Amino acid sequence: MSSSPIRPLQEYENVETTRVLKALVRAHKALGELKGLALSMPNQNILLSTLSLQEAKESSAIENIITTQDDLYQSNYLTQEFTSSEAKEVHSYAKALKVGFELVTTTGLLTNSSIIKIQQTIENNNAGFRKQAGTTLINNKTKDIIYTPPQSEKVVLTLMGELEQFINTDDLSDYDVLTKMAMIHHQFESIHPFYDGNGRTGRIINILYLTKQNILGTPILYLSRFINQNKDEYYKLLQSVRESENWEPWLLYMLKALEVTALDTSKMIQDLILLMQEYKQTIKVKLPKIYSHELINNLFSHPYTKNEFLVEELGIHRNTARRYLDSLVVIGLLKKEKIGNQNFYINKKLFILLS
Repeated sequence: MSSSPIRPLQEYENVETTRVLKALVRAHKALGELKGLALSMPNQNILLSTLSLQEAKESSAIENIITTQDDLYQSNYLTQEFTSSEAKEVHSYAKALKVGFELVTTTGLLTNSSIIKIQQTIENNNAGFRKQAGTTLINNKTKDIIYTPPQSEKVVLTLMGELEQFINTDDLSDYDVLTKMAMIHHQFESIHPFYDGNGRTGRIINILYLTKQNILGTPILYLSRFINQNKDEYYKLLQSVRESENWEPWLLYMLKALEVTALDTSKMIQDLILLMQEYKQTIKVKLPKIYSHELINNLFSHPYTKNEFLVEELGIHRNTARRYLDSLVVIGLLKKEKIGNQNFYINKKLFILLS
């Protein structure tokens, strides 16, 4: 299949058709509601902890890295304890998202240096941008080559330099921010600058660009679920733009993904807020002596919590932590389960909500 040469994004004109403009209105409305709802959460870290792991799970599944919710919550990135290699990869993705967010928040920029650090965290290597030829994209079913990205190290560096400038220089194009996000994603995936991890890195760039442009306050958009559910169309449209430079179908797809995902994420946050209120009231009535904001934060940051998490996050003795958790089991808020040699305390309602 032939593909057009990769051009700087600012060279493309008239990509915002009437249909695209209408889709932009719907996507912005849904994203605005999501941003406002997220700001109503007293602890943003709860959303970052729970939703980033779900985004990581779905984005990894697009690359056929499949794991279960149970495996995810029984694993721990900080202690490097993982139930499977797949769970490790998903946790590495979630960590990469947080690393990228910290860099964007600190600098106000999304640079190639940051993109390389994101990919390094995902893949746990320091290979950097591709230096050798030979990379091709292959149809997994037919084994046919469907796309050959730029092969020269010099060309990759030039294209990534142009993309970095486009990402960080708003006046290079007067297109809408969401249009730019969709174009940036396509450009990055077409350059395919890394040996491995391009898809996952590209999907992190999507979310970080939205936070950089203040469309979102924190990277909580669960965008990869839509892409995973519509994966064939995603890959088909990626290739279609390369062959025809017809942007409209791709932009409509990505804007629909943003709208649907924002609405779904808003519903999840609304349900999460209600569930937290239910737990707060129950603990205040039945176990008033152990109630604290820190305890609620722990129960909703870790669907599978354990003694060590309470000891560290609440600053209490191990025996006190065990007593708190066992008391929550008695009143039905948690379920105690021994897995291997560890006792986990499962917030079943939160687990079901996130699933």
